[in-house]
Amino acid sequence: MANVWHRGDMSTHPDVPEMRERYARMLGGRDVALVDGPVFLLGLYCAASPWILHYTTSQPALVTHNLIMGIAIGLLALGFTRAPERMYGLSWAMCALGVWMIIAPWIVGSAPDAGVIANNVVIGALTLFLGLVCAASAAKSTPRP
Repeated sequence: MANVWHRGDMSTHPDVPEMRERYARMLGGRDVALVDGPVFLLGLYCAASPWILHYTTSQPALVTHNLIMGIAIGLLALGFTRAPERMYGLSWAMCALGVWMIIAPWIVGSAPDAGVIANNVVIGALTLFLGLVCAASAAKSTPRP
């Protein structure tokens, strides 16, 4: 069996430039890696908020709405994590979801109370803010022609 243990310097290895370039390319789209987790948690909270705040009987349309929107936000976060170079272009879609979450209690709901309105406005504002952070990072990391 051949001895493959080398104690020498790796800088002389012929594949080092290619490995460095691949590593740099892999990390190139990860400027906002710390945003992926909060976006996912925000999506989970949005989906669960009708049961957390107990408005499942008073606002049944908003229950379905928040569940679907929470799943959509969570899926965007998973996409940001899994394929950031392809998904950060959808950061503007997340901004649109945030704006929709802010106005949804009056459009989807029927006479929502202050707690429901405050919940959706906070979720929407956070979604809009995190979407803008992702969009700014995507715009910064996109090469200009």
